[in-house]
Amino acid sequence: MTPEITAHREGSWVKATVYAFLIAGAITMALPYVWMLVTSIKPIEEIQAYPPSFVVSNPTLEPYRDLFRMIPMARYILNSFFVAASITVFNVFATSLAGYAFAKHKFWGRDKLFFLFIGSLMIPWQVNIIPGFIIVRNLGWLNTYKGLIIPSMAWCAFGIFLNRQYIYSISDDLIDSARIDGCSEFTIFFRVIFPLIKPVAATLAIFTFLQQWNNFVWPLVIIHTPDMRTVPLALAVLTGQFGANIGMVMAGAVVATFPMLVVYLFFQKYIMRGVTMARPKAWGDIA
Repeated sequence: MTPEITAHREGSWVKATVYAFLIAGAITMALPYVWMLVTSIKPIEEIQAYPPSFVVSNPTLEPYRDLFRMIPMARYILNSFFVAASITVFNVFATSLAGYAFAKHKFWGRDKLFFLFIGSLMIPWQVNIIPGFIIVRNLGWLNTYKGLIIPSMAWCAFGIFLNRQYIYSISDDLIDSARIDGCSEFTIFFRVIFPLIKPVAATLAIFTFLQQWNNFVWPLVIIHTPDMRTVPLALAVLTGQFGANIGMVMAGAVVATFPMLVVYLFFQKYIMRGVTMARPKAWGDIA
């Protein structure tokens, strides 16, 4: 047997082993979601049956009807979407501008300020809850959209880092050519830089939207009326008030998960492309 054939067979075994582990991991991760979906369409008799089964003999949408009839779930979804979308749009726009400034403009204290942003990533977000609550209370923003949205707009250090590292790799010749043609800095950004950083912008938008959609602690701290609740708070209410109605609780979990699943499946190629392209070539490139 030639060495080439031996190497090919060894490579095939390694590849088969890797795929087997990946498939097993994917099945393990998917099982809870499949169980959640199956349980959300089961009648109460099948939910309480023993032993439990993935098979649904008499599927029903009654848990979903109860979900939207007993609590204003549509309002909670709109609240979460408005808050998450507002924060996402602002963070993508602001961090891309800041990343452009840090990458392509020289000003006093630029590197020190950039490392200050990077250093803020090391501070646990829980530390900001009490000071943030005091500020929001003094501003009169408790139980308002402003209180939900504006403080979260300030947590954008990761987006600045991601944009800065990618824009740093863009050739300065493109920017110099645009300046020679008489373009202003904003025109250069919107006509030259932003079209080139779309993969990073899409990646940051997905991460930010999913993070804000799942945000539970901050809305719990500042929201105290039912009409301002977001989806994570609604799930907590379901578990507390309707815990006996397992089908309804699972239906709420499916409704809360579905937008995130759609966003991720639709934009997953941008996540991989953006993270790969934004990676610095060496640690020295960060400075």
